[in-house]
Amino acid sequence: MNGRTVLERFPAGGPRGSWPAEEFAQARRLEGLPAEVVMDLASDMFLVVVRPGDAVGDAAA
Repeated sequence: MNGRTVLERFPAGGPRGSWPAEEFAQARRLEGLPAEVVMDLASDMFLVVVRPGDAVGDAAA
């Protein structure tokens, strides 16, 4: 999937008003990890991912 690291998967059919993938991604961002949520249409899942080079410990200089 374009070299992105999948941190967690969540079913798209969650309870109304609940956004578990967004909540998980926000918690990772608060930890300093630039997580984002993408939709995998093939599996009907929300994926929390980190792009290559954005992981904690990667040097960007």
